[in-house]
Amino acid sequence: MSDKHEVMQDNQALAKAQGFWKQYQKIIIGGIAAVVIGFGGWFAYGEFIVKPKEEKAAEALFKAEEYFRMDSSNLVLNGDGQTRGALYVIKNFGGTKAANLAHYYAGISYLKLGDFNNAVKYLKDFSTDAQQIQLLAYGALGDAYAEQGKTDDAVSYYKKAGSIFEKDDNNSAEYLFRAALLLETKGKTAEALEIFKEIQTKFPKTDKGFQADRYIYRLSIEKNDLGAN
Repeated sequence: MSDKHEVMQDNQALAKAQGFWKQYQKIIIGGIAAVVIGFGGWFAYGEFIVKPKEEKAAEALFKAEEYFRMDSSNLVLNGDGQTRGALYVIKNFGGTKAANLAHYYAGISYLKLGDFNNAVKYLKDFSTDAQQIQLLAYGALGDAYAEQGKTDDAVSYYKKAGSIFEKDDNNSAEYLFRAALLLETKGKTAEALEIFKEIQTKFPKTDKGFQADRYIYRLSIEKNDLGAN
């Protein structure tokens, strides 16, 4: 009886399973198909659209990179008549790695040309996981804002540049130093003093670390003199 009972239970379970499959097979097959098609579509998109676009973008940016290394800012931006520049890559290959890098090249080039509005525009649209490059981009943004007289924005980006990749001690100290100097010129001596102290503590062996001692001494005396009145 026990064996028969188990067989009956197995048959009932099988019948239920078969009934479930008959009832929902279209939905199940459709779901599986959707996943397969979705993966296939994603794969195809990556292989036949994204990858070729990335390759074309990289090819288009190649000459602009050469001009960037040569410090030829106008050629970086607009090309030389035979090859395209960074602005073309940005316009025609949006969303690619090359277009992202082109924003950096364009921003730095505009900064060198004294077009600070466009320097800010393109540098703000650039981002990278390479922290040392991001440090330089933040520092350049600080320079562009400083040239525009936008002190708060400049100090903010100088601080970002000084903190994102402290292994680059010279550049980190440099941009923090610029932030401190800018704050001092605006009469914010207490904030400037704190940054000079930060430079002295974190980057004592850099050129700006040595210079910070003098500023700390002077600002500390001024602070004490003001406090005595």
